[in-house]
Amino acid sequence: MLNFGIYPGGLGADMDGVVTPGPPEDAARIDERLDELRPHLVRGYVHYSDALGGHQEAPPRPARHATGGRRLDLVACFREPGDDLDGWLAFLRGLVRAHGGVLATLQVGEEANHDGPGGDGGSPHARRAVVEGVLAARDEVDRLGLDVLVGCNSTPVFDPAQEFWTGLGRLGGGEFRDALGYVGLDFFPDVFRPVPADAFTGAVTAVLRGFRDVSLAAAGIPATVPVHVTEHGWATGAGRSYERQADVLETVVRTVEGLAVPLNITTYEHFSLRDADSANPSTMFQFGLVRSDYTPKPAFERFRALIAGRTVTATRPG
Repeated sequence: MLNFGIYPGGLGADMDGVVTPGPPEDAARIDERLDELRPHLVRGYVHYSDALGGHQEAPPRPARHATGGRRLDLVACFREPGDDLDGWLAFLRGLVRAHGGVLATLQVGEEANHDGPGGDGGSPHARRAVVEGVLAARDEVDRLGLDVLVGCNSTPVFDPAQEFWTGLGRLGGGEFRDALGYVGLDFFPDVFRPVPADAFTGAVTAVLRGFRDVSLAAAGIPATVPVHVTEHGWATGAGRSYERQADVLETVVRTVEGLAVPLNITTYEHFSLRDADSANPSTMFQFGLVRSDYTPKPAFERFRALIAGRTVTATRPG
């Protein structure tokens, strides 16, 4: 059985990564919808960059939504241009200490293979930050005796040489592999690159199998380390119906579920709960299961039905 999670906010940006604010988020309405969905995990992001001034969170204060049986999946994004990682490592240890009571998973870095919008790959020392950060965070978790999984993630890597994962495995070695509690995959089939409807399930299957059997194998990461689908979504908008969003969501969840045992997939997380701005016709602003006024789309009820009775508790591999 799968763990289910969701990013409880709404985030909109164009393909150049320029964020255009939509209607403000309402923490109370977020919690109302989360109480209806009953996911195990709520996903939050915090951006680390001393050079750029401060640590922005999305949604604001994400830990406040880890209530009512929900736990926090926190992503520490590395957006630091420099090569001094002391502050970064201290920051990660501080996150573990600050949120240990509600923290289920700590993802070190966000899409370090990817330098476009949303990815850490544009930071020149992102890979070092992932490797050294996983080791530091895992050490802090163990020191405090917490039940927290520490991991990292990427988008699908189609490079035959798998340079990103090969390089990460070489840089981290056995100590890094042993510290990993999971590895995550962010993927959005039929959003950035069209996929014919009759090929959709096969494409999802191929990406998931390729991630486990090719990408993680290139890093020497064993099959005993679970895979988490850390981001998946299908945006509505011009020519993209609400009904199709619900169907895509169910197809992906059922495909993930069917591959859960052979690929050791333990978690599926949806991006996101809310449209950043339902009035903006761009698909980049309409990933939500609810509109920006928190009224549900059909996919909301579909996801609630998929979650019901199928949530399990995350545990760290021994």
